[in-house]
Amino acid sequence: MSTSKNNAFDTVIPALPDATSYIVAYSGGVDSHVLLHLLAGQREKLCAPLMAVHVDHGIQSQSGEWRAHCESVCDQLKIPFHALQTDGVATPGESPEAAARHARYRVLADWLPEGAALLTAQHRDDQAETLLLQLFRGAGPRGLSAMPPVTSLGQGLLLRPFLDVSRADVLDLAQTCELDWIEDPSNTDTRYDRNLLRHEVLPQLRQRWPGLHTVLARAAAHQSEQAGLADALAGVDLSASCSTDGERLLQSGVKVLAPARQRNLLRYWIHRRGFAMPSQAVLERIREEMLYSRDDAQPVVHWGRAELRRYRGELYLMQALPAQDTSQCMHWDLRNNPELGTASGVLYAKPVTGEGLYLPDETSGVDVRFRRGGESLLLPGASHHRTLKNLLQEHSVPGWERERLPLLYSGETLVAVPGIAICEGFQAQAGQAGFALDWSRHRNDEVH
Repeated sequence: MSTSKNNAFDTVIPALPDATSYIVAYSGGVDSHVLLHLLAGQREKLCAPLMAVHVDHGIQSQSGEWRAHCESVCDQLKIPFHALQTDGVATPGESPEAAARHARYRVLADWLPEGAALLTAQHRDDQAETLLLQLFRGAGPRGLSAMPPVTSLGQGLLLRPFLDVSRADVLDLAQTCELDWIEDPSNTDTRYDRNLLRHEVLPQLRQRWPGLHTVLARAAAHQSEQAGLADALAGVDLSASCSTDGERLLQSGVKVLAPARQRNLLRYWIHRRGFAMPSQAVLERIREEMLYSRDDAQPVVHWGRAELRRYRGELYLMQALPAQDTSQCMHWDLRNNPELGTASGVLYAKPVTGEGLYLPDETSGVDVRFRRGGESLLLPGASHHRTLKNLLQEHSVPGWERERLPLLYSGETLVAVPGIAICEGFQAQAGQAGFALDWSRHRNDEVH
C-alpha cells in the first residue's frame, strides 16, 4: 500500500519497536481496518509476523456478523486471525464504555503471547477526546496524560502507532484504498459521553481554536511528565509498604504517609495490579476504612469489578468475589481437577507414593463440601480433635477464604483440608499410594 499521498502514515512502521509478532486489534471499524491494511501492504518491512485479533464483547446483536467480516478480510489479506470472547456488560454504576474497555483489555492481556506487540488504532482525535473526558471526570496527572504510545500489556507491549495521525487522515486513506469497514451504530449515539464530545462539542471548539488538537496533545505530554514523577515517588513508598511477596500493602506502612502520598500510593498500586481506578469518593473510603478502622474490623470496599479487603494488617486487592453457596456438595474421584465455581477455584490431586491423602478404597473418591461452622478434625499424632476455625486462623486464612476453602470428606468424616492438613488415619505411609492435594481459588482463565 502506498502512502505517498498520506505522509502522516510514513513514520508508523519505522517507529515500531522489535517484537516477536505484531498483532492488530481489529474491530472491523475504519480505524483498525486502515491500520491492518497499512501493515499488510508493507509486511515485508516488519521484523516479525503480522496477525489480527478480534474481541467480541457480547453486547451488540450484530457481533457475530462483525466477527465473520473481520475473519473474511484477514483471509483475503492472508493474515492469521484470532477471535476472543469476553463479557463487556456493565455492572451497576459502571459506565458501559468503561466496562467494555476494561473487559477488552483484560482478555487481550491474558491472551497476548510473550514478547508480542498488540497494535491499536487510536488516533490524535481519540487522544483529544480522552483528555477532555478525563478532565471532565476530575482526573489527576495519570488520567490527563491520556494514552501513551507504548505501554506494557500482559507479557508483551501495547502500541498506539496512530496517535500523531488525525481522523481525517485515516478516513482519507480508507476512501483512497476503497476499504470496506463496519459502521458500529452505537458510535453515533450521543448518549455516550465520547460520542457527544466527538459529534457536538469538539467541532465547535475546533471552529474557535483550530489548533486545539495540538494544544491538547502538548497538555497531555506535560501531564505525562507529572504522572511519571508521581509514579517514581509511589514506587519508593511501595517498596517500603508492601508484603514480602509484593502482592499486598501493609496497613502500617501506608498509614504513616501523608494523605497525599497515601492516595498516590494507592492509585499506583491499583493501577499496577491491573484494576480500574476508583473514583475520588471511593479512594477516600479506602483510606478511611482500610487504614483507620478498628483492628478487629473486616472492611471491604467494592468498585466496578474490583474489591479491597483487609486481614491482619494487610490489604488484599482482588476481583470482586461472587456469593458462595456453602451448601453445595460434589463427589470427586481424585482423577481430574474439578472447577468448583467462580467463588471456589480449582482442586488438584497428583498421584504420589508414601505421602499425601490415603484412601483404603481409591475408587470410592471423596465428597467435596464447604465450611458451615462447627467442623472439627483430628490432626496427625494428636489425641484430641480441634476446631477447623482454629486451624484456619492458625494458618492465617482470611475470613472470606474460609467459606470458599473446599473440605474433603469420606462419608461423614473430614479427611483433608487441601493445602493445609490431612487428618489422622488418612496419611499415606511408606509404599502406599496417595494423592498430593492442592487448591487454588484462581482459575486458569481468571484475569484482572
